[in-house]
Amino acid sequence: MGKLDGKVAIVTGAGQGIGRGVALALAREGASVVLADMKEATCREAAAEVAGTGARALAVACDVGRREQVRAVVAAAAREFGTVDILVNAAQAMRNDVLLKDTTDEDMALALGSGLMGTFYFMQECFPYLKEHGGKIVNFGSTAGLDGAPGWAAYAAAKEAIRALTRVACHEWARYRINANAICPLASNPHWERQMETKPEMVKGMLAAVPMRRFGDAERDIGRAVVFLASSDSDYITGQTLMVDGGQTMLR
Repeated sequence: MGKLDGKVAIVTGAGQGIGRGVALALAREGASVVLADMKEATCREAAAEVAGTGARALAVACDVGRREQVRAVVAAAAREFGTVDILVNAAQAMRNDVLLKDTTDEDMALALGSGLMGTFYFMQECFPYLKEHGGKIVNFGSTAGLDGAPGWAAYAAAKEAIRALTRVACHEWARYRINANAICPLASNPHWERQMETKPEMVKGMLAAVPMRRFGDAERDIGRAVVFLASSDSDYITGQTLMVDGGQTMLR
């Protein structure tokens, strides 16, 4: 028996990195998973991996910054599996390492559109299903937003706005037995893999500030934390930000 047997989850940004790891972790606990990603090919590959665990999987190409495409994903989930119980908003696009003074309108629109607006659209479109029977929302923030990391202005703004949206949902939707929480992860992903090749000393310096001295694993570390927040184990937790970063940041 899995913690999520009979549940239906939507995971955005599920084609690679953290989103893919989360989708696999949810599937291993029995959830049926709808994987949404901008890149159809990688989304289908990830869905095949999820199906390989024995779980039901559906891949849907989606630009999360376009409401009509978000609506189509949620409709496909309901048509295929009957409802939505769990929403995980992991999608995020951005241009990295851009100083605030050099951040363009396009940079800001990319980060806010894929992160904040995508999260907003999916929360609204899933709400009727979650309201009907209760459910779990897990959104993704970032230490970059908490700490104001240099070179990440647009990304940090999007991630802090997502945390704010999560807190509002906590207050407005708890009456419907909808739990909304955020995770700030530190995990190996394509960006950090490139940085380890091009800027190894910088990455080593960053990891020196992480008590556990490593990046998290997308499925084992981040995905399992999402499983906890998506399961009945977290029924009395809402409106919170969980730091899943090896101790890098301690909220006070």
